[in-house]
Amino acid sequence: MRIGAHVDQADPLAEAAARSAEAVQFFLSDPQGWKAPKPREDAERLRAAEVDLYVHAPYVINVATLNNRIRIPSRKLLLGHAAAAAGIGAKGLIVHGGHVNAGDDLAVGFDNWRKTFAYAADSGGFPLPVLIENTAGGDNSCARRLDALARLWDALGDHEVGFCLDTCHAYAGGEELLDLVDRVKAITGRIDLVHANNSKGGFNSGHDRHDNLDGGTIDPDLVVAVIRAAGAPVIVETPGGAAGQGADIAFLRDRLVTGA
Repeated sequence: MRIGAHVDQADPLAEAAARSAEAVQFFLSDPQGWKAPKPREDAERLRAAEVDLYVHAPYVINVATLNNRIRIPSRKLLLGHAAAAAGIGAKGLIVHGGHVNAGDDLAVGFDNWRKTFAYAADSGGFPLPVLIENTAGGDNSCARRLDALARLWDALGDHEVGFCLDTCHAYAGGEELLDLVDRVKAITGRIDLVHANNSKGGFNSGHDRHDNLDGGTIDPDLVVAVIRAAGAPVIVETPGGAAGQGADIAFLRDRLVTGA
């Protein structure tokens, strides 16, 4: 099981070394902006690295929305990031499940996800796995609660799509972590990546505020149990820089190896 962290995009391999990480996740552009990613000068070094790479798509992307001014640019930006992520040898592109606005039909949001994959197929399809991530808040979200996730997966049909399970988002979104992996896999059939985060917010708070594994409101044993059951690579998105994330990685390695 490969364990790593979300790091600054400037020099991901140096950040990995600072944390003794076997995997890193990073952005390729401003996570709050609409600019397409630029070619990286270190692309060849990244492709040759023994560290597993994951790219997180910008937060602004929302392919579910009924707002054309957001949805259409989101599709294009998602495809652009997929191409750039594949170009550096990334194993997956993580993107949030998105939402519709209050009063809009959530069923249209699910269908807009289907259209996103159809749009990508028109240009040859996504060049690497796209991993949809569950989210913490919003009553109109496509991937907060598992009942919505089931509707999303039904809408996506036969399209090849992966899943990223975030423990903070699940807990803050109102899903108990006990047996969560079994319930998710009953819907998606897979978990490709785990974001291992504790939560500063309480259960069902809707607050997307990550904490270190030995802090927050989630029993760390539950986070470890989710990881063990998922059997997927792990990324911590916790605070504290190299020291804080390094401690979280060491904690997980110890618990998963010893079985404590």
